[in-house]
Amino acid sequence: MIRSETELPEYFDRYINLTDDVPVLEALQTSLSELQTLNLEPLRQLGSWVYAPGKWTIHDLIQHIIDTERVFSYRALAFARGERSVQSYDENEYAQQAKAVDRTLEDLLEEAMALRLATLKLFKSFTPEMLQKTGMGFRGPYSVHAIGYILAGHQRWHLEIIRDRYLSVREPKP
Repeated sequence: MIRSETELPEYFDRYINLTDDVPVLEALQTSLSELQTLNLEPLRQLGSWVYAPGKWTIHDLIQHIIDTERVFSYRALAFARGERSVQSYDENEYAQQAKAVDRTLEDLLEEAMALRLATLKLFKSFTPEMLQKTGMGFRGPYSVHAIGYILAGHQRWHLEIIRDRYLSVREPKP
C-alpha cells in the first residue's frame, strides 16, 4: 500500500502529505537517507540561536524529532498488538526536560538515525493486517500504516522549518 491509499487523520495529514507517494517502508528509508546526508556545519554555526522568542534551538528540534519517533513507534506497536488507545505527550515539557543543549549535534543525529533504523525494523515486522489496525491517539484515531508516514513526514516538516526559519534567515557565524 502507498501513501495515497492511507487515511489522512486530521492534524497529521500535514505530515503525511509531505511524504512521497511510495510504500511506507520506502518513505521511512528515504527519511533515513535525509538524516544521513544532513550537513551539520550550518546547524552548528547557529549555536543556540532561535528565530523567535520561545522557539526551540536546533538541538531541541532534533531532540523533538527523536522523542516523537519514540512515542509514535510505541503507538504503532501498541495498535498493531491490539491496544485501542494511547496517551498523548507534552512535547514542550519533553523538550524542557531533555536538556538537548548539553548534547552534541553529532550525538543527536546518531541517535535519530539509530532510532529510524529500529523503526524500519519494527515496520518490516508488521503484517498487512497489523498495518491496518487503528487506535485512538492524540487528536483522534489513526492506523499503524498512517503512523509510518506521520513519522517520515514529521521529520521532513521539521527539517523544512530548519531550512526556512533558521538557515535562510540567519547569517552563519564566521
